[in-house]
Parts: sequence; structure tokens; C-alpha cells
Amino acid sequence: MDLILNRMDYLQVGVTSQKTMKLIPASRHRATQKVVIGDHDGVVTCFGMKKGEAAAVFKTLPGPKIARLELGGVLNTPQEKIFIAAASEIRGFTKRGKQFFSFETNLTESIKAMHISGSDLFLSASYIYNHYCDCKDQHYYLSGDKINDVICLPVERLSRITPVLACQDRVLRVLQGSDVMYEIEVPGPPTVLALHNGNGGDSGEDLLFGTSDGKLALFQITTSKPVHKWEIQNEKKRGGILCIDSFDIVGDGVKDLLVGRDDGMVEVYSFDNANEPVLRFDQMLSESVTSIQGGCVGKDSYDEIVVSTYSGWVTGLTTEPIHKESGPGEELKINQEMQNKISSLRNELEHLQYKVLQERENYQQSSQSSKAKSAVPSFGINDKFTLNKDDASYSLILEVQTAIDNVLIQSDVPIDLLDVDKNSAVVSFSSCDSEANDNFLLATYRCQANTTRLELKIRSIEGQYGTLQAYVTPRIQPKTCQVRQYHIKPLSLHQRTHFIDHDRPMNTLTLTGQFSFAEVHSWVVFCLPEVPEKPPAGECVTFYFQNTFLDTQLESTYRKGEGVFKSDNISTISILKDVLSKEATKRKINLNISYEINEVSVKHTLKLIHPKLEYQLLLAKKVQLIDALKELQIHEGNTNFLIPEYHCILEEADHLQEEYKKQPAHLERLYESLLVSRAAVSGTISAHCNLCPLGSSNSPASASCVAGITGMITDLFIDKFKFKGTNVKTKVPLLLEILDSYDQNALISFFDAA
Repeated sequence: MDLILNRMDYLQVGVTSQKTMKLIPASRHRATQKVVIGDHDGVVTCFGMKKGEAAAVFKTLPGPKIARLELGGVLNTPQEKIFIAAASEIRGFTKRGKQFFSFETNLTESIKAMHISGSDLFLSASYIYNHYCDCKDQHYYLSGDKINDVICLPVERLSRITPVLACQDRVLRVLQGSDVMYEIEVPGPPTVLALHNGNGGDSGEDLLFGTSDGKLALFQITTSKPVHKWEIQNEKKRGGILCIDSFDIVGDGVKDLLVGRDDGMVEVYSFDNANEPVLRFDQMLSESVTSIQGGCVGKDSYDEIVVSTYSGWVTGLTTEPIHKESGPGEELKINQEMQNKISSLRNELEHLQYKVLQERENYQQSSQSSKAKSAVPSFGINDKFTLNKDDASYSLILEVQTAIDNVLIQSDVPIDLLDVDKNSAVVSFSSCDSEANDNFLLATYRCQANTTRLELKIRSIEGQYGTLQAYVTPRIQPKTCQVRQYHIKPLSLHQRTHFIDHDRPMNTLTLTGQFSFAEVHSWVVFCLPEVPEKPPAGECVTFYFQNTFLDTQLESTYRKGEGVFKSDNISTISILKDVLSKEATKRKINLNISYEINEVSVKHTLKLIHPKLEYQLLLAKKVQLIDALKELQIHEGNTNFLIPEYHCILEEADHLQEEYKKQPAHLERLYESLLVSRAAVSGTISAHCNLCPLGSSNSPASASCVAGITGMITDLFIDKFKFKGTNVKTKVPLLLEILDSYDQNALISFFDAA
């Protein structure tokens, strides 16, 4: 059975945070429910539907930004009491809007996540978790990285309190009291937790989580160790998961999985006979989905998915059909209802247009007055700057509560902007003088009408670090702009991981000196992404990283007075040595630097690069042959005389061309790495920029792909001999000639012979 859902927009409030909308339980099955939502203005709004219109039940006065909203009550009774977290305070309201509870916590930071179970209250700020029972402090935990969400397994079913923290360092921490019972390492930074089926599933121990890179998984949280049940990969490259709920929207008696993502995608997963999730429905909204719930809001007996979005829209995807099959009399009645509704909307629109025109005239008159005062209008920006492991690029997402007019991107570090399929904005580049004003990029994105969300892809070069700035201008009067800054780090393409292969040939960099644990931690934060800003607890810490482009690894271990960095890529060690020396010099700290170089690691890195380079060259050759083969097919009418390889190219022509467009996005335009390479000489390489065997005029994208990897190989070559105290820059042209007619064995032999 196909699932058909129709969209209904109910109401708009202020900007909303993640998990701030709930449906209050109805008194009878499939009766209409009230919706309660909290926004950044601090207003709690509760409404229901009357005669097809949203009617307010209650609305509170403005206050601090509402970060979370949960329903609670006595265990095993309907959860009808409304609790909100704002700043460091928890407030409770009845379903009629009367405040009955206020609790000022002892947290020094604002509350970021909340879970309520009977008289137990579980809260977390950025790094601190607290458990209260009847408003009395019970347990406390300081996390090593940011806490994104908190939940507790159902106490009424398990008779034990088992809180779970979703932490930014790709770990779920299962607590027992104030201690960690065990940790679950997950494939991405977990952003949201939810009980399977709303109650923990059959065992009461089933826990769902979604990650910021769009993965979804189910674990059973037992007292001894976790049991992995299933995982959904983000093969369609959709947004990160912000909210999860369980509700039987299909109507087969089994609860389905409802998922909301930060790119506006709403998904419904049903379960097959093996209890594996299967995608049944998806629909794209124009902005990120902050909350999702299944229930009945618009009309009795019609189930729906209710979502709230970043800008505050409450929208329903309902099973109620838009067109009904009925007799002539009833059809006339429905048409009359629709006509009345349309007439009412037209009158409301005309009234709003008149008010806007009136206010605009008043503003123009007051602005010309000698006593005129101008106020800059404020607007919220929801931004996200994350590294994508799949294509080694950064994703910059900018979401504004009102329509975006334009976005100016400025960078003082060499970066490249890549095409995004979902991006409909028109981009224009401005020339910049990097030597005069340190501007390497100036680009303007002009958005179409009603665009509230813009997604950009950015490619950086390791070793080149600085600041990327986004100037966001919305379509509001008077014109105003907000600036967001993002740091491009020296090892920007590295990503945190849980394990590395210790059998790889490693190069070691050791730093010793009179520096504190906090100081060396701040240097690591400066160099590498996904490191917590606060120093972790303990005297020593070890972090593992993986290069998302080359799959090389880095182990970072440091304590007071000592830092040890190990990598199978000499270039990574070289970048760390240069940057850490510079940072220590700025703070007037004397460093003792020693290093051990493993010659085998160079050959190892070249072997990691080989498949990427070889694949790009082969793909470019195939794509170049497609037009000639198609022309031959038209003239001859029969291609039976072609060899099987050419037949295969013709059959897969569309796929190859599509892949050709995508693959350069993994490597393309890193050609600039040759021109701004850390070690390469300007002019020496620019004379050898056409490094594709096919010639750059025929396949410029592939040429830039090959040139991009060539820049990395060039750096590797110079870095290898830099540690030996030898300057081999004069041999770079010879290296480029070898790469021009690429052969892996010849390249390795050149590295060994030099």
C-alpha cells in the first residue's frame, strides 16, 4: 500500500530549537490533539484546530530562549504536563496554560538537552550532565566532549535508571549513577536519541539514535554490553537527523519510524518481516525539521505527521484526502466550504497588504524627520560547518528565519567552492589580490525569492589555514547584515576516529618544553577539527584522526610538557611541525622538537594515492571516448565490430558521464594546491599544469583532478627530503614529467633514487 500524505500548514511561531514541539495526548483514540511548541522568544504556544483554523488554547509571555520542551507526569498515566528548559531554569505548565512548577538549577551554563521520567529530571548543558529527583541533586557527570542529547531508558519497565548521553566525539555514554557503565562508539556525531516505539521496544532497552551526517541506528542497551541491531547508511547524501518519533502512520498495527532532517527531509520507515527498516515515504520541506511527532491534529480519525521547522512553522502531513469521492450534494457542500475558506484567506491577505503598505509609509515619513531613530532589525541564523567524509569537502549550511537576499563569501585562505545540486542561487566571483589584502576568495550568492536555506560546499588545502567569513543579508528593511566566521584549520581534512591501524609505518614528531596541558591542548584545537575546546579530564589524552581524502592516519598523545604525534604521512608531520613551532613562538615558549622519519611510509602513502589517481585517469579516458563511439554508432548503425570494452563504455555512457561530473567534486580544482602548495615553488609548477595524459583542453576537469593529487605528491616529495636537510625543489620539474606519463613503479623509483 502506497502512503499518500497531504501537507497542511497550521501556524507559525518564532524560531525554534531541536525537540521543542509535542502533541498533548487526546482523551480518546484518534481524537484531535493539541499542539504545544516553544520558540526562541521564550513563548510557549498551545493550539488546537476548530473549524479548520488554528485556535489558541494558551500563550505565555516572552522570556529566555526555549531550548527543549518535554511532556511529563506521573508514571503510567497520560503525560499531559508541559515542561520547558530556558537558560538554566525548568518551568512546568498544565495543559490549560497554568504554571505550576519552577526550578532554578545549579547549572552555570544554559540547558541544551532535557529528559523527564516521573519525578526524575535529566539535564545537560554543553559538557555537564545532572540528574535530579524531586528537584534534589542526585548524580553528576562531566563529559570530555559536547553533549548533544540525553535520554533515560523507561524506568517503569526496567526498574533501573539508565541515562544515555549522545556526545559529539561519536560516542554514546551509558551511565550508572555518576559513572560511565560503558561507551558505544558510533559512526558519526550523534545528535538525537529516542526510545524505539516510544517505550524502548519489546525489551524496554531499544534505543534509536541519529547522527549529524545522516545515519540512523538501533542499539539494545543491556546492563553488560550493547547489542547492535541495525543501521541505515545515508546513501542519498541527505541532511543530518534532528528528530525521531515512532507512530503507526501506515495503519498496519506496527509503529513506523518518523525522521526529520536538517535539510528539510521528512522520512517514514516501516519494518519488514525481519524487523529491518524500509523507507516508505519521504517529502522535502524548505527548511530544517526541528521536531516531529505522529498523531491527529487536523481532523478526527485522520492520522498525520506533525513537524515544526526552524523558522517556526507547524506543518502537518495528513492522511486526510484533499479530494473526496461523494454524492453531488455533499460535493457541493465541500466546494462551498473551500470557497468560504479561500474568501477568508483573500480578505486576510488584503488586510495584511494594506497594513504593510501603511507601515511602510509611516516608516518613510519618520525616516525623513529630524528626530528619526533607526534600529537594526535582528534575525536568527542557523549555521552548520562540517566536514563530509565521503568527498573530503566542507558543507556550509546557512538558514535564516526570513528570505535570504544574498550571501557574500570571503576567505583569507585558498579554498574552492564546489557545485551543490540543491543550490539554486546564482554565484558570481570577484577578482581579489591575495598579496595586497590576503583575500583569496570573494564570491556572492544571489538567492531566488523565498529562499531561507543555502548550502555550500568548500574544498580546502591542508597546510593552508585561516578564516572563512559569510556575510548574510536577508530581504528585510532597513538593509542589515550578519557575519559568521569559520576557521579553516591546518589539518582541515582530518576527522576524529576511534581506531587506527598501528601496523602502518609511522613517522613521529615529539615536542617537549615548559608548556601546560591546557596550552598544548589549545594548539591541537588550533590544528585539528573535532577536538573539544575544553581540555579533557586527566593528565594525558590521546586522539585518533583519519585523513578523509587520502585515508592516512594521525595519533596525537600529549600531556603537560610533552606532545607526541604519529602519522603514516610525512606531510602531516611536516604541517604539525611548522604550525606548532609558530604557535609556540607566538607565546614565547621554547620548544624542543625531535622527529623520527620512516622511509617505508613514503611508499605506503604513494600506494594509498595510486587508486585515486588511476581511477580518475581511466574515467577521463572513457568519457572522452563516448562522443566518438556514439558518432560511430550513428554512422555505422551497428557496433558489433567493436571490442567488448567499447561496448561496455557505450552501454554505461550515461552513468560514466554522471560519475565524471561527480567525481571531480571529490578532487577537482585542487589544481590550486600546485600554485599555493606549502613546499612547491611558484613558477616551477605552473609551467607544468597540464598533467592529464589526455590534455587539459579535452578534459579540463580530469586534468585538475590529476593536478590536485600531483600537488599532494609534490609536497610529499619535498617534505621527505626537508626532514633530511636536503632542498630538492630543483627536481620538481622532473617529478612532474614522471607524473605526466604516470606509472606507479616509476614514481616510487624516483622517490627512492632522489
